[in-house]
Amino acid sequence: MARMNVNPTRMVLTGLKRRLQMAKRGHKLLKDKRDELMKKFLEIVRENKALREEVEEKLMLVHSRFVMARAVMGSEIVEEALMFPKIEVNLNASTRNIMSVDVPVLEFTAEIGSEGDIYPYGLANTTAELDEAISTLSELTPKLLKLAEIEKSAQLLADEIEKTRRRVNALEYVLIPNLEETIKYIVMKLDENERSNLTRLMKVKDMMLEQAHGYGKRMQGGEGP
Repeated sequence: MARMNVNPTRMVLTGLKRRLQMAKRGHKLLKDKRDELMKKFLEIVRENKALREEVEEKLMLVHSRFVMARAVMGSEIVEEALMFPKIEVNLNASTRNIMSVDVPVLEFTAEIGSEGDIYPYGLANTTAELDEAISTLSELTPKLLKLAEIEKSAQLLADEIEKTRRRVNALEYVLIPNLEETIKYIVMKLDENERSNLTRLMKVKDMMLEQAHGYGKRMQGGEGP
């Protein structure tokens, strides 16, 4: 623990005590914030894990169906069939606040054409694997956006947790011990000064008494003859 370089006066002592009280209050608030952030972070991580597993499983299914469609139809026909999509996608990005952290909120809407289906091709010249791939991918798109939202939220919360942890440690292991050590030093110096002053006053009193006693003796000696 390092002691601060300050003058050991009562005014400085009062200011340091007030600062120590504020530091302890801030330390408690930051610890509570850190604990609550950790709770929210773990909830998001669990949600992220479940959603990622579901998304990865369905993406593998979509990939395998596209591979089968390419094998049966040929790559050029698949690319031509998917050249002009029929769905218009709108994405609205906003934020929400979690423990003073602004995390993203992604809202997804899709507008299907007048024909009412999602397939941008005629069904006569395509395979069922391509239809299933398009259908699964259409269902998966909102979940992909949700996964992106959750993962970004987890990243932002992790950054805030690390910042809060550093502040808590700085208060707990640096500022508060330094303030306590400095206050202890000032109290000790003030007590030492007070004892020194008391000792000087006692010596002055003894000297005054001695002088007064000696003066009295001289007065008595002068009256005797």
